[in-house]
Amino acid sequence: MGEMEEVDVDHIITDIPSQKCPLVCESACHFSIDRENNPLTGPVFKNPVCKVYRFQTADSKWMLVREQMEECTLSFSIPQQLLALCIREDMSRVQDLRELGELSPHWDNLRKEVMTRYGGIISSYQDTLADLDKITGRSFKPSCCKAQKSLEFIPINLHTQRMRVTCPRKTDAFYDVVTVGAPAAHFQGFKCGGLQRLLSRYEAEKKSFSTAYQCIYYSPELTAKAHEVLSTMSLLQPLISSLADQLLRAAQDHSALGLTEALKNLSDKTEQFVHTLKDELVKSALLALHAARPGYVSKNQKQTVGQGGGGGHIQQDSELNHSPVQGLPGHSPAPSVTHSPSAMCNNVEGSQNTTRGEGGTHTLKHQESIPHHKEYDEEEWDRVWANVAKCLNCVIAMVDKLQEEDSSRQQERPVPEQQQLADVITSHNPGDWREQLCPPVSRLKECVLEVEEKAKRAMTFVLLQEAACSIPQGFLLQQRRDVVFSQALAALACGFVMRLYAGMQDKGFLKQLHLVGLVAQFESLLSTYSEEIGMLEDMEVGISDLHRVVFQITEAKTDDLTDLQPLVCGRRDHFTVEVPLPRLVFQTLPEEIKEGKPLRVYPVLFNVGINEQQTIAERFGDISLQERINQKNFEILEAYYKSLSEKVPIECLPCFQTQTDIKELLETLGQNVVTKKRKNVEILWIAGTICRRLNGIRFTSCKSAKDRTSMSVTLEQCALLRDEHQLSKDFFIRALDCMRREGCRIENVQKNIKCRKYAFNMLQLMAFPKCYRPPEGTYGKVDS
Repeated sequence: MGEMEEVDVDHIITDIPSQKCPLVCESACHFSIDRENNPLTGPVFKNPVCKVYRFQTADSKWMLVREQMEECTLSFSIPQQLLALCIREDMSRVQDLRELGELSPHWDNLRKEVMTRYGGIISSYQDTLADLDKITGRSFKPSCCKAQKSLEFIPINLHTQRMRVTCPRKTDAFYDVVTVGAPAAHFQGFKCGGLQRLLSRYEAEKKSFSTAYQCIYYSPELTAKAHEVLSTMSLLQPLISSLADQLLRAAQDHSALGLTEALKNLSDKTEQFVHTLKDELVKSALLALHAARPGYVSKNQKQTVGQGGGGGHIQQDSELNHSPVQGLPGHSPAPSVTHSPSAMCNNVEGSQNTTRGEGGTHTLKHQESIPHHKEYDEEEWDRVWANVAKCLNCVIAMVDKLQEEDSSRQQERPVPEQQQLADVITSHNPGDWREQLCPPVSRLKECVLEVEEKAKRAMTFVLLQEAACSIPQGFLLQQRRDVVFSQALAALACGFVMRLYAGMQDKGFLKQLHLVGLVAQFESLLSTYSEEIGMLEDMEVGISDLHRVVFQITEAKTDDLTDLQPLVCGRRDHFTVEVPLPRLVFQTLPEEIKEGKPLRVYPVLFNVGINEQQTIAERFGDISLQERINQKNFEILEAYYKSLSEKVPIECLPCFQTQTDIKELLETLGQNVVTKKRKNVEILWIAGTICRRLNGIRFTSCKSAKDRTSMSVTLEQCALLRDEHQLSKDFFIRALDCMRREGCRIENVQKNIKCRKYAFNMLQLMAFPKCYRPPEGTYGKVDS
């Protein structure tokens, strides 16, 4: 976006006589980049279409402008990977439900119904994935296929477009944009609205569902917390086991430094594991699971406790039992630690009473519907995970003891003539370290595994109740959300890769990338009327869900182009997109990026409808959705800029001819967002300008990314030529009409519908802002 590089431009003719229209040249071989032989872009971008123009500048010189539009292989590869991950996640959830153990008849029937629903999603996703695997050679979905079932996860008409400008005695500049149809579930339709409306209605009705199914209602925050606990445990438990083995290897090598480093890492991760399980939700869920066991129900009936099924309401204990973590070390053993394993364990036992209920722990507000049952032994859970703390402290004490003994031997080193005998004696001692450490380390691993299994069952039971309350609406909404997110993620990955490739030599950009992250600005031209309001409601949720995505740059296994394809890993609550780079390129990156630091992206969405349906909405309907979206995302953009200005020097940002301060631009944007003005497209113009000034990723969307999107992209390009490269005012409209009539965007229309006409009619265009109207002869009634 505005990246600059030196180029020789002496060959450009500057005395061309005046012409009626700008000269347009179809691209020849030497104008297009050979993508297949370019190790950075070959596996991602393909099928370039290139157009070249000459436009007159204000000082009567001539600039050379090249448009290049390309398809992106990520249109298909990202959704395919995402589908495979969703299938794996849902299959894992089904397996977790099976492993819950014996449940009372009521809960067992609910479990079977939920597993059947998951089975339906898995089967549907497997069929879709099989259909996509059969498709070869395609790298974009045309707009005419937007409602096709087998392609519903694929973004509509995803393309990249770059405008490169060469001017006399100036440096080259290029400006990128990604165009894509609004992420939306076209196959499922919009009769009842889009995701934003459907999710709001669903949450409001879920409490009544929980009563009908005799389930325990958990708020979205608690459900998200259950997902987070499951995800964290699945990462930390094997990591702790691996670090424990690393500690034993250091003991085997008799390495005091290795022991200290391994113990520090083990302590940190174990403490993180314990803190994850401190949440009151885990204890409450264990109580609820206990109540769902057949034996518990029978016990209640004998005791005539007034509770039905597994979800009745019982007076909860007022005292919150917190588990002991006070004795856990932060990074290294405390100096005051007693060097006896038994003494250490006793100290932890004693600290259990002193730390209970202290203010260092986090507590959730109890919901009335989460039961606490007095007949359940609540202290059992405390004892189980208190053992993790005790076992860790035993390991720490043993390491301290071994290191102290080793230090004492070093201080009592024998005189030189006794050295040979001492070497013989100590040569048999290194193995003792491992032998002494092995028992406490094994106990730690066993305790962590036991706690992980109990907590996993508890959180699975929470999600079982969430799923049971969701039948059937929740499962349909999850599928819709998966579809919309898949389209949004494919577009984001495409834009990130394009922006990364463009900024590979820019140290300021790379510094910004790892210190703060990038803003991804989505411009939408959807109306807030009829079906398009449902599309906008889908798009709002899909773009917002992108905050769950981080990127990592990795070193490719080989320089083969197939090994440079981005990979997706993770689960629905958190995805990572890995972008491999060739070894030589990877080595030039900052150390933070090479070490695998997660790179964040901040998605923002601004929408202004411009067609005749928006005219109806503004005069007779409701535009509150658009106003709310713009206000909310302005606040996100403002917060991003604040964070950026605190962490990144202003020199890292690109230079533009327009000297308006970014802070001033934000103030103007904020004023426009709250101003009641019909079709206020200045919001889009200012947001786009701010995005480019912030090194961001630009996206432009409408229903199909074909007609309104083409008007917006060409208008932005000509505005950049005018503001940054002194395009003559007399040439502005001619250049705009030329790009729309002969440029890459009309080729995009041809690719989508096999016709070189924008899908507008005269009546529609009368409602458009003038600068968004195509030239005569380029529009008509066509199937889009």
